[in-house]
Amino acid sequence: MFDNTSLKLLLVDDEERFRTTLAKRLQGKGFETADVGSGTQALEYIKDNPVDVIILDIKMPGMDGIETLAQVKQITPGIEVILLTGHGTVDTAIEGMRAGAYDYLMKPCEIEDLIDKISRAFEVKKERDTRLKQAEERSRLDKLEKAVRF
Repeated sequence: MFDNTSLKLLLVDDEERFRTTLAKRLQGKGFETADVGSGTQALEYIKDNPVDVIILDIKMPGMDGIETLAQVKQITPGIEVILLTGHGTVDTAIEGMRAGAYDYLMKPCEIEDLIDKISRAFEVKKERDTRLKQAEERSRLDKLEKAVRF
């Protein structure tokens, strides 16, 4: 069973009823979930709060999901993003994946399918974070070793 106790999740969707209902269902499954109604709010949220995975609607007024994804990756490249849309096309989802999204789902989707995608995205993030930390430790050790030699 997937351990979601340390995962921080953000839902971004302009459909308030859908967003709040999904947030409650995910919280009921043990996920620490926040939700916002626009891409602009998502960008503000991630500046002040740690997030591991974002569930991002593609079609939103103002800043759409693809633009939001691009800016999320500029601010915090390590966040995994799953695109979720009821209006987009597969081509739009592919465009999002080329821009750095982990994967996409079409609305409506089963909650278990969404949880599976979230858990896979979180595992990818954790593995990358571990490799990055190991590389940073190796770099520090290399610098220390070179300093000791001279």
